[in-house]
Amino acid sequence: MNNVTRNSDGKPPRAGFRLDKTNGKVFGVCAGIGDYFGIDAMLVRVGFVAATLLGFGSPILIYLAVALIAD
Repeated sequence: MNNVTRNSDGKPPRAGFRLDKTNGKVFGVCAGIGDYFGIDAMLVRVGFVAATLLGFGSPILIYLAVALIAD
């Protein structure tokens, strides 16, 4: 198949954002974001920690909102 219908790892593209509870640490938000954008979940986690330290904790509220709203 062509690259439009397949990701580089051979999986079909996702229709939308979903939590990745199998690879997730707490709720699976960072793993879901990493899966959705095709990047490593550890990079998303490091970015989230950096944003939390620089953003005075407001990303924690965003994380909880995504965890409660997403499936």
